[in-house]
Amino acid sequence: MSGNIKLLSDTLAAAKAEGRSALIAYLPAGFPTVDGGIEAAKAVFEGGADVVEIGLPHSDPVLDGPVIQTADDIALRGGVKIADVMRTVREAHEATGKPVLVMTYWNPIDRYGIERFTAELAEAGGAGCILPDLPVQESATWREHADKHGLATVFVVAPSSKDARLGEITAAGSGFVYAASLMGVTGTRESVGEQAQDLVRRTKATTGLPVCVGLGVSNAEQAAEVAQFADGVIVGSAFVKRMLTADGDLAAGLAGIRALAGELAEGVRKRA
Repeated sequence: MSGNIKLLSDTLAAAKAEGRSALIAYLPAGFPTVDGGIEAAKAVFEGGADVVEIGLPHSDPVLDGPVIQTADDIALRGGVKIADVMRTVREAHEATGKPVLVMTYWNPIDRYGIERFTAELAEAGGAGCILPDLPVQESATWREHADKHGLATVFVVAPSSKDARLGEITAAGSGFVYAASLMGVTGTRESVGEQAQDLVRRTKATTGLPVCVGLGVSNAEQAAEVAQFADGVIVGSAFVKRMLTADGDLAAGLAGIRALAGELAEGVRKRA
């Protein structure tokens, strides 16, 4: 069975055709429980997200700040497994028909087996993987299997990336390019800043792939700001924080993230 890279590309292209950025939401699998995490993914889609990234919880998430680390810890203590990640992808996609990716560090895939992981993700209806710590120069085997199974390989670029390096990264990637808006870890911030705009400009000079910005976006105003220059706006910590502040009340948490998705979906549609 082939994965849904085409659905991902078509979704991003449809948003562009509407004259707006796509809204991409991130949520960890298994948080607050496996079933609760599945309902959360559905809720952000219902609120207006175009794409959802499902995080594979990791004990040492080097890109992620304290909010997502807290959620990962809850998921890991709950015993989340890769099979639960695949189930989350499957049920979120089947319920909505929309593209769902996995965001994961490399070690879990390496231990699980590249062929096994890519085959199961494609079978679950996944659209691809975001791999923040897989060096492009070591990614050939992964990309071969991902291509075979119809999965996107999304690499991360940062403000520190030199132009030549941007070209190497974007030439190897597919689906879209994840532009980290600043140096540091995930989390909500007061301002996304000019670094992100400059990075998107430099990245677009190397590729025809959509360039989507993450790290720091937490509200509709910031989403509107980033939407003026990026093809997609990626939001994670703000959703996770809403679930955490619900303090175990799943219905309240789902209502909170559904409402936030609606606010952000309005934000990415605002014109300058």
